[in-house]
Amino acid sequence: MTSILSARFSAIAVALLLAGCASPPTRFYTLSAPALTVPAPAIQNTRTFIDVAPVTLPERLARPQLVVRSAGSASSARIDILEQERWSAPFNNELRDALASAIANRLGAIDVSRSGRPTDQPVYRIAVELREFDAVPGEKVQATYGWTITRSDSNRSSACQLSVTEAVMPGIDALVLGVQRTVADAADGIAANVTAFKANMTSSCKT
Repeated sequence: MTSILSARFSAIAVALLLAGCASPPTRFYTLSAPALTVPAPAIQNTRTFIDVAPVTLPERLARPQLVVRSAGSASSARIDILEQERWSAPFNNELRDALASAIANRLGAIDVSRSGRPTDQPVYRIAVELREFDAVPGEKVQATYGWTITRSDSNRSSACQLSVTEAVMPGIDALVLGVQRTVADAADGIAANVTAFKANMTSSCKT
């Protein structure tokens, strides 16, 4: 009887030890948040069709884990890859989906990668590159986006660049909101560029 009780206590102790050693839960974040959307125009005289290509970015960022730099290490080359803090998809995929959705909403446009298009309508092809990205929890998110817009039925194209810095409060949730705001800023710039390009106007770009 004593040996049976001893075995039971041992099993319980092992279970409690394993529970105590369990790794912290993984948290998932998305850039496709309500903060990125704005109401589409109520009336569309001419429907716009867009096609946002996969976003090009530094290889170190093309992963699901959040990649950050420690606060106060402005001159340091060290970065941290947060295993328990992840995007719901690799960062480049998150960026592409969030930008495509936000640009489409701002223009009242149709994303042809999701719904197709009439064969007699031009498509504005948008290639985006995240040229610089620095995320520091409790301090800032800094990003430089470059993009090229090409109309499918001509050789015309337009290129722009936008650099933005968003101050953020401490915590990963606040950092993610800062990244979302940089994406919203980029979507605003790209949508304005498409509108000007479509009207054959010269678009001013922030560098």
